[in-house]
Amino acid sequence: MIYAVWIPLLMPFVAVPAARRLADTLSPVRAVRLLAATGIGLALCSLLALALLVVPGATRFSAVSAFGELVRPLSEAAPAVAVPLAAAALALLAGCAAAVALAARRHWLELQRAARQSEYTGGELAVLRDSRPDAYALPGRPGTPGRIVVTTGMLRALDPAERDALLAHERAHLVGRHHLFIAAAEAAALCHPALRSLRAPMGYAMERCADEAAASAVGDRKVAARAIGRAALAARAAEGAPHRPRVALAAAAGPVPRRVAALLGRSAPRPRVGRAAAVVLLACLVVSGAAALDATSDLHSSIEAAQGENARH
Repeated sequence: MIYAVWIPLLMPFVAVPAARRLADTLSPVRAVRLLAATGIGLALCSLLALALLVVPGATRFSAVSAFGELVRPLSEAAPAVAVPLAAAALALLAGCAAAVALAARRHWLELQRAARQSEYTGGELAVLRDSRPDAYALPGRPGTPGRIVVTTGMLRALDPAERDALLAHERAHLVGRHHLFIAAAEAAALCHPALRSLRAPMGYAMERCADEAAASAVGDRKVAARAIGRAALAARAAEGAPHRPRVALAAAAGPVPRRVAALLGRSAPRPRVGRAAAVVLLACLVVSGAAALDATSDLHSSIEAAQGENARH
């Protein structure tokens, strides 16, 4: 177990470079799903590895050994090594749990605050009387539908066709429940520092999904590209950006020039690079999961051996 348990903790550092290439080279929908699966899978394997590191050191304490009916500690390492390692792993697990809980609470409070600030008209569209241009998709609380929030300043900045494209973009975020994928990426980032680098490619792939949906809805890729570009310019040129909840997804966010170039077909597709990056990510998931399972099986065998020795006595 001593070797296998470290693999899930190191594998995210290998996966991140491939993830950065994935968003540009694979179709947006596939990229989003694979990035989300990678983030959650590697985070769970890392947490399992930390939990496995806690157990051998904990058996150095008599109360734990008696509870497990063990006559000897599971780890052959000296207490000066096993106990501090277990304490560090336990502290990291507690820190991850606290960070995820605080992030979930902040998410909930921001949803409530945004719902109170927006003028809800009963449909999917909520208009804010604000001269500063902005638009975003606001996910609903459990049991309630999401809504598209747009300011009067943004509506004045676009022509009718561009407004349709912008609203279709935000609607795609709600229909695809993209906020759940973003939440998954945020949770994974809180569980392993290397996985923080997945948030940028995930956000880009998410916006690309909505861009393609908007282009399909209005039937004109140039209109969709123009709407995204003008919305971003209007939002950035405004003095003092309006408050946008962190849980919201906005068309003016992210690397807009790259997105516009992709819509207009100016970025050269690289399917081979995308497939290679996907293979690397899947391999990282498989190796990390296999190592975590191997370490778990090894720990279970060690526990049974210690209990069996106790039974023979």
